[in-house]
Amino acid sequence: MSGNVIRFPKEKEKENEKESVISAACSTLLAGCGGKKEEAPAATTAASAEAESTAGGQPEGEIDKSQLITIYTNNGSEGRDVWLVDRAAEAGYNVQVVGLGASDVANRMIAEKNNPLCDVVFGLNSIEFEKLKAQDLLQTWEPDWTDGVDASLIDADGYYYPVTTTPLVIITNNEYQNPPTDWVDLTKDEYKGLYQLHGLSGGTGKTVFASIITRYADPNGDLGISDEGWAIAEKYLGNAHLIASGEDSIGAVIDGSLPIDMHWASGVLTEQKVRNYKFNIVSPEIGVPYVVESLAIAKGTENYDLCVDFLNWLGSPEIQLEWSNNFGTIPCQEEALANATEDVKELMSTLKPQELDWGFIAENIDAWVEKAELQYVQ
Repeated sequence: MSGNVIRFPKEKEKENEKESVISAACSTLLAGCGGKKEEAPAATTAASAEAESTAGGQPEGEIDKSQLITIYTNNGSEGRDVWLVDRAAEAGYNVQVVGLGASDVANRMIAEKNNPLCDVVFGLNSIEFEKLKAQDLLQTWEPDWTDGVDASLIDADGYYYPVTTTPLVIITNNEYQNPPTDWVDLTKDEYKGLYQLHGLSGGTGKTVFASIITRYADPNGDLGISDEGWAIAEKYLGNAHLIASGEDSIGAVIDGSLPIDMHWASGVLTEQKVRNYKFNIVSPEIGVPYVVESLAIAKGTENYDLCVDFLNWLGSPEIQLEWSNNFGTIPCQEEALANATEDVKELMSTLKPQELDWGFIAENIDAWVEKAELQYVQ
């Protein structure tokens, strides 16, 4: 099934290399999807319908799973793309996974807006999905598995729905005597140089930063943030140790040289097993930002009903649990979470999602990061 997987370089790779690979892969996509855009006959006679039925045609009202579903995702690494193609085939679906960087998904869909090639988008976080919404690249739908999903994680407008979650947490050395109780505590002088910042270009650092400064939203403030909020941002970024490439941030927490770090929850669980070490995990009263990986249907797909059927399968408790067990993720669906591993259930019982306005964040995050990097990151 590997022929149904197309991988593109991530944004950080050289632009000329990216363009050459995209050009070649686009040719593959267009060839693979050419049959997908054919017009159905305007009318069908009784005789032709009977002949089609005799020849094994699709009965009226049933979903034709043989139609190709093209999935754009930033979540295809470590064998996820191949697993999805193969597992979907077992369920009768014919899928093609196109691996892209998160921002490249939007760029491709904008470029293809007049001739959409994408059917389903999988894996982006709420910030990226809000950008797709703003560009009118998605359409609404309603899955059948959301009863067991925290409503605060679901897009209120009905465009995208979460399947996995990654709470972003503060971890500390388990012998550290004065751990912070909230991200904002890190602005205090006593924590200067003791906590690690993963930069603002990646998803973790960017989302944590947004979760802090949006507490100080002010329509009259600079970029929608009050003066107090920007003062907090300056202290938060100025007090941090900026992690260099190749630096062992987890090792620094364990040995106590940099005892405080930010990390994604599933990664914390993995590191605890690999390093045989139990971290102290901070659970602020306000909650922590949950980065969710969601599912959406692209505007312009010719297989809307098939996409809904496929996403009802992909988001089902059974498949969420399989995905979690294979790739160490945390399922959003309550039934799937109840059957997850004990360490996942224990961690999630201690955390709650921080309420965030993802539309506001998506609209402003790039400008916030630009201002912060120019003025505050040392």
